[in-house]
Amino acid sequence: MPVAAKLQYLRIAPRKVRSVADLIRGKKTERANAILSFTNKAATVPLLKLLKSALANAKNNFGLEESNLYIAKIFVNEGPTLKRWRARARGQAYEIMKRTSHVTLVLDEIAKTGKADKKAKKTRITTPEQELKEPAAEKEIKKEKQKPRPDLETSRPRIEKESRRVFRRKAF
Repeated sequence: MPVAAKLQYLRIAPRKVRSVADLIRGKKTERANAILSFTNKAATVPLLKLLKSALANAKNNFGLEESNLYIAKIFVNEGPTLKRWRARARGQAYEIMKRTSHVTLVLDEIAKTGKADKKAKKTRITTPEQELKEPAAEKEIKKEKQKPRPDLETSRPRIEKESRRVFRRKAF
């Protein structure tokens, strides 16, 4: 069951928050918590707070275990931009754009798969007709790979082995 938490109007540019969000995408919550704790970026503090909020939502509202959760989705959208002005030379004014971010974090349970499910995925069910057709198709593919391409042979002149120069790096 997916559990979502949102953080809106974060006063950090989305480009900077996305670099931190990419570090924890798809990780288990314990691992993501450790990554955010030891990453030296300004966006890690609000993202760590958001992760803890999402974990609390999962535990209290849905009764899920923290150790069985991972970050299914995390995306950072652009929020409203605050526009300010800075005085410049000769009476000019340059615009300063203070960007904001909206962050959405979605946690989901780790799906438990048994050995029977893994074996079912590995085994491939084929009919006898398909088994007869497959080797013929594989032989055709091998023949096509072995054929020399005429466009490559005509485009470059062949260089004799004696006239070719060999460049070597000097060992220092």
